[in-house]
Amino acid sequence: MTKKIIENEQLYLREFTPDDFSDLCLILQDEETMYAYESTFSQEKIADWLNWNLKSYEENGFGLWAIIDQKSDTFVGQCGIVYSNVEEEFLLEIGYLVNKRYWNQGYATSASKLCLTYAKTELNAKKICSIIRDTNLSSQKVAEKNGMTIVKQFDKDYSGLPVRHFVYSIDLNK
Repeated sequence: MTKKIIENEQLYLREFTPDDFSDLCLILQDEETMYAYESTFSQEKIADWLNWNLKSYEENGFGLWAIIDQKSDTFVGQCGIVYSNVEEEFLLEIGYLVNKRYWNQGYATSASKLCLTYAKTELNAKKICSIIRDTNLSSQKVAEKNGMTIVKQFDKDYSGLPVRHFVYSIDLNK
């Protein structure tokens, strides 16, 4: 079993392994879950996604992690910390995607709160953000539950179309 990064009563976060590929496919190939990305991922893109995270663990000591339910030991989704480039500014970001079977059960909020704690205590981060599409109301609610507020808006290019995103942020020194 892979080492737990951080945990609470509901869930724990751990590094991905190649064995997580099929669970990632259930999320990243689901149209409803991936609507904010405008498309699902091919198997090749999921393999690249997994390898990108494994490389991030080596280079940064963090990345997106598997969300695992404490009681059932079930793979629920992904949540973690990555660097994101927003208009040439590199931001520390909490990102999350949960398998739709587990929506509205508090996993994204719970996992992202653990990431806030990790960023503050382990990375000594001064601030952290979540970058969320303007139509993704569920993710916006998660960010707001975590005490984040919108500090910036920008358009991300999705196959030649500008798609509005909000940068939610929180000061971790407070």
